[in-house]
Amino acid sequence: MKLVSECLGVSRSQITVRIKQSVSPKVWRSRPVDDTALVVEIQQQVSELPSYGYRRVWGLLRRAREIQSLPAINVKRVYRVMRDHNLLLERRIKQPGVRVDTKAVLPKTSDTRWCSDGLRCAI
Repeated sequence: MKLVSECLGVSRSQITVRIKQSVSPKVWRSRPVDDTALVVEIQQQVSELPSYGYRRVWGLLRRAREIQSLPAINVKRVYRVMRDHNLLLERRIKQPGVRVDTKAVLPKTSDTRWCSDGLRCAI
């Protein structure tokens, strides 16, 4: 191997890598996913509780599958299936607003000493 690598002017590690690549190339194949049974389960959960998002639906499915001794479902799969079948909730848009602090204790005039105590009289 050393003589071959010197003749080619390539390091020995590169030759072994190239040999291994030519013998067994890695081919990534995606598994065909059949989500019809999962879609039916999710639709049952969503029809009963339409305000539940994908995390709560995933929790319900996980709990139900534990009781039935079935394998657990990945949360990312639940999200993907719900997204593909338009079962996700609409995103909540937070309303911009100005917070008003009504609990502030301010002195009546400037440069006056004041104090506040946490107790209030009920009289």
